[in-house]
Amino acid sequence: MFFLNYQNQSLLDLKAAQSQLATLAKPKVEFLSAAITEFQENPIRKDMLKAQDYYALKHDITAARRTYIDRYGVRKESTSLTNSKLVHPFFRKQVKQKVNYLLSKEFSITSEDQVFVEQISMFLEDRTFHRFLKSIATHSIINGLAWIQVYYDEMGELQFKRIPTEEVIPFWKDIDHTELEGVIRTYQIMRYAADGSKELITKVEYHTTQGVWYFIHDKNQLKPDPDHAALEGHFNVRQPAVDDLGRPRLNPDGSPEEVSIAATWEQLPFIPFKYNEDEVSLLRMIKSLMDDYDAVSSSTSNVIQDTPDSIKVVRNYDGTSKEEFVENLNTFRTAFVSGDGDVTGLDTHMDIAAIEAHLTRLRKDIYEAGVSVDTQTEDLGNASGVALKFRYADLDMDMAGMAAEFTASLERLMWFVKTDIVNKGGPNFMDTEFEIQFNMGGIVDEQGIIANAKASMGIISDETIRANHPWVLDTEKETKALKKQKEAEMQEQLDFMAQQSQTAFNNSGDPSGSGE
Repeated sequence: MFFLNYQNQSLLDLKAAQSQLATLAKPKVEFLSAAITEFQENPIRKDMLKAQDYYALKHDITAARRTYIDRYGVRKESTSLTNSKLVHPFFRKQVKQKVNYLLSKEFSITSEDQVFVEQISMFLEDRTFHRFLKSIATHSIINGLAWIQVYYDEMGELQFKRIPTEEVIPFWKDIDHTELEGVIRTYQIMRYAADGSKELITKVEYHTTQGVWYFIHDKNQLKPDPDHAALEGHFNVRQPAVDDLGRPRLNPDGSPEEVSIAATWEQLPFIPFKYNEDEVSLLRMIKSLMDDYDAVSSSTSNVIQDTPDSIKVVRNYDGTSKEEFVENLNTFRTAFVSGDGDVTGLDTHMDIAAIEAHLTRLRKDIYEAGVSVDTQTEDLGNASGVALKFRYADLDMDMAGMAAEFTASLERLMWFVKTDIVNKGGPNFMDTEFEIQFNMGGIVDEQGIIANAKASMGIISDETIRANHPWVLDTEKETKALKKQKEAEMQEQLDFMAQQSQTAFNNSGDPSGSGE
């Protein structure tokens, strides 16, 4: 739970406590500054930014230039040659495929304490959080991991927000990266002066369990942030103010006076959501293959557009410069050269079959290395249930690993939710056990699964069968809907039987059955 750094103190004591807290374990600015400078140049951070570029379809091929050597030996960029920059969004497609496979349905929380499940569902099982989690999963696969920060909004409601991965510098307690000792967040804002000028300012936050230190990073030096106190809590709570004798302080209108009290969590309010145990981006596994695919297809396009099927060679004509040669080749499909007069044809043959074979091989390798499923495979649509399961085996294995990482992160997130419930006077669920289950999607053999579910009735529980049914999105909702349906059917049957009994009773005194 969170604890108050100081509470029920006089205003004078409160200021003294703030002053004392500001000097508590004050971080060394030289160390923080060096950590920030090192992180800015860290290859891991550069990989994150590169992965974000590739997800936005800004591949390396988009910077490609076609050059030539002029007659003076100087390399120049050609304005005559075609410069195709064909981008193939394999990375973006695989990221979306993995996210939708893992989170096509809302995850389920089960517990023996149904009150806990109902309470917790208000935070984690609604559609808003599910959409938020899909965004977290997307950035997790792109960057290798994503970060959620827990905070309170102005209304005092517990909230979660994604922090860009390239802004977070974690300090881990252990080699497995399971516990945080501290977190630096560095980000830039644009500040506008009264004269209309603007300045880019780098803000720095250093989070520990003691609170948050705020700085400005300027020319590799950290300076106190004028917008904040030296050290602040993770959040503030309002409490009644008291005087030196512990009596409530009143406002001039007689209402109780309140003070804002800084408070901190026992755990750092930053939670990592990892794509894999190594925190490695999907791009690292497929980038070289994608770059080759882009380069080969772009080069092939250039050759097709720049080189005609045949070229005329005219001999004994004034020699041309290289620029003129390319221009003439593209415009007239003729090469003018000096020497003995002659006109001949020069065939330009492309081995399209070899190029197609190479691209096909690259595409297969891209999906193999990316642990994904190529939906353009010709026989995928005709595959049986067993064949489909085999095709999706690698993707299922990859997403099972990601689900395990996300489960651990959600359990850590749940600690903050439980604590919030307790602090607001709700039930104490701190020791309540629960399970999180991801209902992964993908193409499945629905007919086979349903048949197996029917065959399993009486062998395993209805709850297990229902959880694995391909049409069930939410097991708890489906259970309630089925119960409601059965109750309605039972009531309908009872009403029918009552009506039949009443009719028989009414007709019992009339042998003819006419009721007269």
